[in-house]
Amino acid sequence: MVPVTPASPAPVTEQVVPKLGCRPPPDTLFAVDLRQRNIKQMKVTMQNSTDPHPSVLTLTFVEMAEIKYVYSTLIFLWFVMIVVSNCTVIGTIVMHRSLHEPMYVLIAALSANGLYGSAAFFLNLFVNLLSKTHTISYIACIVQVYGLHTYGGCEMAILWVMALDRYVCICNPLRYNSIMSLSTVYRLIAIALAYAVLQFTIQLILTIQLPLCSSVVQKFYCDNWSVVKLSCADTTVNNVYGLFITTVLGLITGTILISYLQILRLCMRSSTDHRSKALQTCIPHIISLTYFVLSQLSDTLLNRYPANIMPIELRVLISVQAFVIAPLLNPLIYGLKLKEIQVKAKQIFCNRNIFGVN
Repeated sequence: MVPVTPASPAPVTEQVVPKLGCRPPPDTLFAVDLRQRNIKQMKVTMQNSTDPHPSVLTLTFVEMAEIKYVYSTLIFLWFVMIVVSNCTVIGTIVMHRSLHEPMYVLIAALSANGLYGSAAFFLNLFVNLLSKTHTISYIACIVQVYGLHTYGGCEMAILWVMALDRYVCICNPLRYNSIMSLSTVYRLIAIALAYAVLQFTIQLILTIQLPLCSSVVQKFYCDNWSVVKLSCADTTVNNVYGLFITTVLGLITGTILISYLQILRLCMRSSTDHRSKALQTCIPHIISLTYFVLSQLSDTLLNRYPANIMPIELRVLISVQAFVIAPLLNPLIYGLKLKEIQVKAKQIFCNRNIFGVN
């Protein structure tokens, strides 16, 4: 009998189990490498292209999924409130000749500027809220940049003229009619607005000359600094000019604050009736100025820091104050605080002949 030799066991192949923190699978590495190469290629293409700007920019939106229609409805209603309230103030002042005085003309100018800024901000927001891509053309982005920044500059210019008007009215009342005539106020408004527009036109010219190496804006709307940060070129000139604008706005704000401090100091030494009337007139101006300056300052500071220093929801809330709250705040505080506008507005809405009803 031939002995049977037992077969040797087959060699066991050791199975390597990937451990946490080890090198990722090759397909993942390939995908990451491909993405990085695509980004580099996009930058090279944009730098070598005859057109230094991408035709389309991508905006950064908070993920809203199914509730985006709820947000769209709420924002639309808010926009309607802004339009109705500002148009009411403007219409009331235009339709009543007794309100054709410097202070009311300035309030109407402030409301008109609020409509302008709201249109620049909300119209593009509606489109992007309802779309799936959240993109904006480069030209539309630049138009929005110009609209929002000229709105802010014109707001400060009008507030400066308002402070001058209140200062002359309260601190030098005997010469008020000769100094602050209606024609003088119109000229001051025109000069202030022209300066604000010219200032930000120069800033926009500097911005559109920059070649862009990225197409992702780190906001859900376009402002100047968000576009400048996309550039792959030297932005020293833009930064210096931006600092110049900030300094000028700071000086304007300081001048306005000094004017109101002088008014308040005079009010404290006046009779009770005079003090009450002066404070009732100036408090809405101070509230409007303080809120607008703080909202603009907060957004400017946010632009100078990385996007990950705070939750994106909080960044969004802070960055939109000047464009969402201020245009509605102005007509509300002036409509509630100034009795003359209240009375005339009620006359308009209570007069049934306005609608052709006897």
